[in-house]
Amino acid sequence: MLNPEFLLSFLFASFIIAIAPGPSNAFLMAQTFTHGKTAGMQSAFGFALGGIVHTIFAVIGLSAILKASETAYTTVQYLGAGYLAYLGVMTFKATLSKTNQDTQQGTDDLSQPNKNVTIQAMMTEVLNPKVALFFIAFIPQFVDTSLDTSTTVQLALFGLLYPILAFPVDCVYVYGGDKIAGYFRAHPQAPIWIDRVSAAIFVALAVNLLL
Repeated sequence: MLNPEFLLSFLFASFIIAIAPGPSNAFLMAQTFTHGKTAGMQSAFGFALGGIVHTIFAVIGLSAILKASETAYTTVQYLGAGYLAYLGVMTFKATLSKTNQDTQQGTDDLSQPNKNVTIQAMMTEVLNPKVALFFIAFIPQFVDTSLDTSTTVQLALFGLLYPILAFPVDCVYVYGGDKIAGYFRAHPQAPIWIDRVSAAIFVALAVNLLL
């Protein structure tokens, strides 16, 4: 169904891209630092869902529209940056109302799932036009037109393989981030500053998206 040589090349290239530090990894670390390992895992799952959405977009041609239309690209770009900036502002705002007692309670509640994190991660991925262009520029390179399998099916399979491969890599980032954050959480005031650093990361990601 897929060219074995192209498949191996795709898996190798995808692994290198997945382990390379980037905006998605920064988002994962920020969520892990702020809400704990559970939120980090939810973020990784959200990014995987976002990859599936981008695969669907690439197959039906929406990614091509972003590539061809500067207006569409800019619109999605600003929406994504605005969403990340919103997350950053709200995260920072939450720290302003915390007391020492709230901080201790926040530390105890880190293991509690944050129902919105998966959606936040997915929307961050979906509203990133650079990811859309990645799917439409990177994946077609591994499509073998000489096979009986249609180009559309090959695009869909490769597109679905990437988030499947990237998910365990993201989990490793989450595990490492949780270990680092665990050290800082042992100090009473650390959670507030962890949240503020996370807020700064969200704003930085918004700026990076506009560059």
